[in-house]
Amino acid sequence: MNPEDIVSAEWQQFQQVNNEGGRANCQGNWPMFHTMRLSQFLTWPNDLRESYARDLSSGRNLLMEKYAWMMASTEPDYFHHELEPYLLHISDERRAEQERIIAQQVEWARDFHARYPHLGANMRVLTTQQDTRESTSFETYLRGELCTYSDETVQLYAAFVRSLADSGMNLTERILLETVRLSGYDTLEQAESYLSM
Repeated sequence: MNPEDIVSAEWQQFQQVNNEGGRANCQGNWPMFHTMRLSQFLTWPNDLRESYARDLSSGRNLLMEKYAWMMASTEPDYFHHELEPYLLHISDERRAEQERIIAQQVEWARDFHARYPHLGANMRVLTTQQDTRESTSFETYLRGELCTYSDETVQLYAAFVRSLADSGMNLTERILLETVRLSGYDTLEQAESYLSM
């Protein structure tokens, strides 16, 4: 499965997302969306990309659902009354699996921030407790995204995360390496050095 096709499918869904106060600025920024999303999918194994591509073609708008799930943290009353009744039910077992994934990825992101502080400063704040209405954390964003995946995709994603952890690899580092390469740098160190000037 070509990662570019996944990014294009997501972009089409993103254009249909309705925000309070009209379209968000990021909905018109294809270059940034392309870089951020492609960086993620370039790190995924093909079976995971194929499963997620099937999710995207299911007839649901996964991008709309992701932003709805994120509001469970940023606007909980609105979420529970206006959005949650229309979202798919997530079982307790699956929630537990998602939280294991999230804990690992937050740990990786924290480690990355410590080693690459200038690159880290350009990322989202890390944890849900840092959420505001204007700023959504990496943890909350990831939780929202995982809630949109099919059970099959979650299981494949969990296996992917476990395999990286067992091999001593850091997914945040792998994604950011793809990001800086797409932005014209050869290495994370090169990008970090440029940002420190």
